[in-house]
Amino acid sequence: MEFLNNFILPQSAEHIELLHYMLILVLFLFIPFISIVFGGSLYSVIYRRRGEKINDGYYLRLAKEIIEITTINKSVGVILGIVPIFTAILIYSQLLHDSQITNLNYLLFAFVFVSIALVFIYSYRYSLSFNRIFNSFSEKDTVTTDVIDDVYKLSDESERISKKAGIYGLIFLFLGLWFFVTALTIPTIYSDWKIEDFIAGLFSGNVLARFALYIFFAVALTGGMILFTFLEEEKKIRVIDKDYSNFVKQKIVRVTFIVTFFIPLLLVICTFGLPESSLTGTVFFYAIISIILLFLGYHFLYLLSKEIKGTVAALLLLTLIFSIASFIISDQKAMATATKFHSASLSAQFDEYFAELKGDGMTVEINAAELYQVKCASCHKWDQKLVGPPHLEVLPKYVGNEAQLEAFIRNPSKVNPEYPSMPNPGLKPNEASALATYLLETYNEKVQ
Repeated sequence: MEFLNNFILPQSAEHIELLHYMLILVLFLFIPFISIVFGGSLYSVIYRRRGEKINDGYYLRLAKEIIEITTINKSVGVILGIVPIFTAILIYSQLLHDSQITNLNYLLFAFVFVSIALVFIYSYRYSLSFNRIFNSFSEKDTVTTDVIDDVYKLSDESERISKKAGIYGLIFLFLGLWFFVTALTIPTIYSDWKIEDFIAGLFSGNVLARFALYIFFAVALTGGMILFTFLEEEKKIRVIDKDYSNFVKQKIVRVTFIVTFFIPLLLVICTFGLPESSLTGTVFFYAIISIILLFLGYHFLYLLSKEIKGTVAALLLLTLIFSIASFIISDQKAMATATKFHSASLSAQFDEYFAELKGDGMTVEINAAELYQVKCASCHKWDQKLVGPPHLEVLPKYVGNEAQLEAFIRNPSKVNPEYPSMPNPGLKPNEASALATYLLETYNEKVQ
């Protein structure tokens, strides 16, 4: 994915913040849709295999209706299932530009797997409709033997596709979501991501916890959508079979209730699994909102278990959607916090780039030693604690990473609870760069 660097321009702090908001919007569109497609495919494949095994028409009918409800149509599949991943690749390539840690390879695999999965899943959907059409034919409805043979051939082919396409689509979508969740996790735990092996990254504890959370969310969200859609159809008197109606309600309510029970625990694990550098009050706030909405969802599920009503099903669906949206915001706020030093570094590059475009490239020589005495010496010493920690204690982690030190000087934050937060010295990019160079050069001289 190195070729993307050729298309990236330095961005200001305002543009970087806008990219974060754009990414949240992309995830709002992609995650609920692809979760429902995955959950619908899972429900449909399981119920279809169950129906064929025990020869139960209700299971087969439910399998067909679920995949039709959850996949909507092919155009929506492309717009909400493929375009958002491509957009996320472009956004992340900008946000993590020049970073030693990248998630673009995982996103590329997610794009490929999800694209293949959607082809299989929509093939599975339409093959179920063809199966129903072919099964409605009988020999007395046809005129010639050739027509009968063609019908049987097409029927066999459609049956073969429906048996394999659904399973293949589910497998590819499972892999695509796994890679996508890995890509989301990397910048969220930016400072703690030490895994260099591509495959090992997929099995990181943070990745597996988030992946399990999204899978459970997918099944619960799908259950809410099925109940809402089915009850709306029943309300419009399109579902007349009462026995089938009760069968659907009992199956979906039970599965949704069981799955939703585990989501708060996974959400807590994911939140407290974040490194300290990613945690803020905002992250906790949105995580708590997500959990509160989930418990509200339990209330609606309980009401549905007593009396099935379309209004309650609609509230359940909305509650689950807002719950996953709150977790997305919490996760993205954690990412913004974890990558703030890198973002400051990108912003500094923009300032220098913009200054060159304006013709301000004629820089005045900066006396870094004098700048240090004015801005730093009142709070720091090299080998003693003052207002802040001694330089010899904190500078080792910045050796070989001058850009991160420069970013911290321009946008300081509280690191060590034993010391107060460092105030922003208000330096220009070239001043911060000169000061960072001076500090590291002086440190090297003292430790030699």
